[in-house]
Amino acid sequence: MENKPSVRLQTIQVSFFYGEKKVLHNISLDIYQNSVTAIIGPSGCGKSTFIRLLNRMNDLIPGSRLQGTIMLDGQDIYQPQVNVVELRRKVGMVFQKPNPFPKSIFENVAYGPVVKGTRDRLLLQNIVEQSLRKSALWEEVKDRLYENALTLSGGQQQRLCIARCLAVEPEVILFDEPCASLDPIATQRIEELITELKKEYTIVIVTHNMQQAARVSDYTAFFWLGELVEFGRTEKIFTVPENKRTEEYLAGKFG
Repeated sequence: MENKPSVRLQTIQVSFFYGEKKVLHNISLDIYQNSVTAIIGPSGCGKSTFIRLLNRMNDLIPGSRLQGTIMLDGQDIYQPQVNVVELRRKVGMVFQKPNPFPKSIFENVAYGPVVKGTRDRLLLQNIVEQSLRKSALWEEVKDRLYENALTLSGGQQQRLCIARCLAVEPEVILFDEPCASLDPIATQRIEELITELKKEYTIVIVTHNMQQAARVSDYTAFFWLGELVEFGRTEKIFTVPENKRTEEYLAGKFG
């Protein structure tokens, strides 16, 4: 019997609509604590839509609606009493393109804590340093904290965005194609970082790159045309998939 970690996030019979168009179909998926779950599948299969449901980013799309239930630690995150700002603090997100604010490196990382009301300079300095250390950026920027974040390389900017996310003490981190615009060396740094971060956080990553999914994830979910085709331990999905579509996708026959 496989010893699984506890479930942190759970989707139960989740369907999602843009207006009349149904883009996700009855997805039930368990996301385990302190593990990396990769969402793979061809373009347009609903991967990014799905991950954005996990911190209610799709709430911002007019005419969209959800059916089904999404639970974080046993609580339905779509209940009316849920504080969405607090939810997005708990379930942080790192996007495809690095999106630092046009401010200093320090101000980027301190932004979330300041918005939350932290004013103590020493405390802010400590949060900034710890967040930059956790995102493997501190040694590269510790002498340039007051330079504009936009002077950093693409890979450094993405790690800065991870530090900004960590500064508000999330519990779950969603990565939506975090290496799509990065070179191979910057990609390797982010992958090593994800492996390190799962010791403290629960991680979900959407990726087009199957090799990346195989390298960084513990569990893999294969999406196709808005459906969850197969989900399981990554090594099992990649070596002995149960579904023919999974096998064909991994073999490069489509997508």
